[in-house]
Amino acid sequence: SALTSSSLRRSSAMLGLRSSTIPFLVVVASVGVCHAFMPTTALIRSPSQSLAAKMPALRMAASEERSLQDRLGTSLAGLALAGGLLVPFAADAGFILPPIDRSDPNRCTFKSSAIGQANAARDKLYDLRECPMSGKDAKGFDLAGAVLAKGEFAKTIFRDAILSKVNAEGANFDGADFSNAVMDRGTWRKSSFKGAIFANAVLSGSDFAGSDLTDTDWSDAYMGDFDNKNLCKNPTLKGTNPKTGVETRFSLSCKN
Repeated sequence: SALTSSSLRRSSAMLGLRSSTIPFLVVVASVGVCHAFMPTTALIRSPSQSLAAKMPALRMAASEERSLQDRLGTSLAGLALAGGLLVPFAADAGFILPPIDRSDPNRCTFKSSAIGQANAARDKLYDLRECPMSGKDAKGFDLAGAVLAKGEFAKTIFRDAILSKVNAEGANFDGADFSNAVMDRGTWRKSSFKGAIFANAVLSGSDFAGSDLTDTDWSDAYMGDFDNKNLCKNPTLKGTNPKTGVETRFSLSCKN
């Protein structure tokens, strides 16, 4: 119904799901609600039956009415669970981020996580979106889980830094140094890395689709074969790094 669809759209926005997942949830909701309202026993009796004969059926009807709300609640709880289970499978859809808090004077500073970087856990969103951080020194910082989207990080030093699971889509990393950095499972799509250095960095599971990789150096970087093949398909993967003198495609061992 329109009401169910509207409610699901608001719920999906809170869960960070795309609108493409809503039709599925509407079906689940419809099935669940229909099941909740479906009678479990037939209460139709012949007009010739006595009142005494009808009493068990009437008591059963009252019991059905009392349990209706419970069954409806169970169905809606199942819907919520289904929505929650869909979240991991909709990872490629991204998540809806809150507006940038531009009133915080300390927002655009490098801060290490005090919780631990294995799962990019933080007590709150580490938001570096659109921050002017070019030329800054982030050597050894734990920046796991940070949001760097559309930020300016040209010639920033990220040596030995932890950048696991970051969201850095559409950012500028021209001339940045990622030597020895751990930057696995990150989203680096549509960013600029012209002249960047990734020597001995851990890059497994990271996505660089649509990024400018001209003159980059990937010497001894760690990644899986699948990641390597995707990088080698990037048409901008060419040139020579101006700082190390290493040929870009050679540093990634691209076959052609």
